[in-house]
Amino acid sequence: MKTSVNSKSINALAIPATIAGIAEPLLSITDTAIVGNIPVDGLESLAAAGIVGSFLSMLIWILGQTRSAISAIISQYLGAGKLEEVKSLPAQAIYLNITLSILVLLSTVFVIQEIFELLNATGKILQYCIGYYEIRVWGFPLTLFVFAVMGIFRGLQNTYWPMVIAITGAVLNVIFDFAFVYGIEGFIPAMYLEGAAYASLLAQAIMAIMAFYLLWTKTDISLKLKLPIHPELGRLVVMSLNLFVRAIALNTALILAVREATALGDKYIGAHTIAINLWLFSAFFIDGFGAAGNIMGGRLLGEKNYDALWLLAKKITKYGLIVSLVIMALASVFYKPLGSLFSNEDLVLSAFYGIFYIIILGLPINTIAFVLDGVFKGLGEMKYLRNTLLIATFLGFVPMLFLGKYLDWGLTGIWLAFTVWMFIRGAALVWKFRNKFKPLLQNP
Repeated sequence: MKTSVNSKSINALAIPATIAGIAEPLLSITDTAIVGNIPVDGLESLAAAGIVGSFLSMLIWILGQTRSAISAIISQYLGAGKLEEVKSLPAQAIYLNITLSILVLLSTVFVIQEIFELLNATGKILQYCIGYYEIRVWGFPLTLFVFAVMGIFRGLQNTYWPMVIAITGAVLNVIFDFAFVYGIEGFIPAMYLEGAAYASLLAQAIMAIMAFYLLWTKTDISLKLKLPIHPELGRLVVMSLNLFVRAIALNTALILAVREATALGDKYIGAHTIAINLWLFSAFFIDGFGAAGNIMGGRLLGEKNYDALWLLAKKITKYGLIVSLVIMALASVFYKPLGSLFSNEDLVLSAFYGIFYIIILGLPINTIAFVLDGVFKGLGEMKYLRNTLLIATFLGFVPMLFLGKYLDWGLTGIWLAFTVWMFIRGAALVWKFRNKFKPLLQNP
């Protein structure tokens, strides 16, 4: 039976995926909003949360790429009607991923001061970074486990349970944030920035327990490690390595942006922290349609249903652009209130308002890149995604970033570099998809 591509089938996957996707940046946004309003050293705490959040996001994105690889392989086997042949693969991939995450965790703990010094953190901000990181880092393996389980559900064409896990984690994180950061009189002392770290860690632990339980009760996929090694593990590792390199390129851009914003001064890293959190929030919101493209694209490729694959790409791009226009309108209307949610420092808000319009205007460009990025992951085109990111980062973002620095454009130069970066990514994916799949259409 051929997979149907229509609004109902797309939205059945995209809407839960969107809700699940925004939960991740919502964790960071919650920390940013609450930490930015701490009555003691609020500016320094906000800067530290931004620096550590960017570094942890880099680690998670680099090692979390098996989620997309697992999803792509399972969905392709599902489309080909051969799901039974791949059931031992997820457990092997998860154990491999968790082992790598523990090795990375242990290797960073002993040099964390040097890492944050490389990101231009000094003085009180540096000390806050170290304390915050030493707590939050223990949630790293838990997050990677949750990501892998979500990848399995996505491959099975199910975005409902990942949504449930993500919503639960986001809601609990908000509750724990208020309880631990500001304290509950007579029960919990106010822990300020450390409280935000404990809130995130506890929420991540509960999400991991939920992910394990739902995988165990809602699927036939076993987490029991079985030998021999599955023949597709090699392809999964190669796909993951390509995405690993891609994630390094992606995070090179994010980390360089944090480094340059930090070098501009405390108010600028505070403003950049607000901006990058809103940018990531909108990215994951739009990425719900990219997730639908990932999930359905792999299945349609397994079916060799190229006409439906072409239709899928057109529809999810259209829907993503509509969503981005709605976000643009809302962001324009609530331009000032959005900033005041995250900080009460006039200097930080002034710097933020000076660049927020660039983020808003870039949303349609981001949409095309994010949506087609999801489709390409489902198709297993990890090598092309890797090359696209390398070109966009080192021939687009980096030159533009340092041109802005040379011309003394401040934060404006950093966010113009992001715009150039996203334009190159989107344009390259449109070109490749048209050239590869249009000749395969039976009804062009």
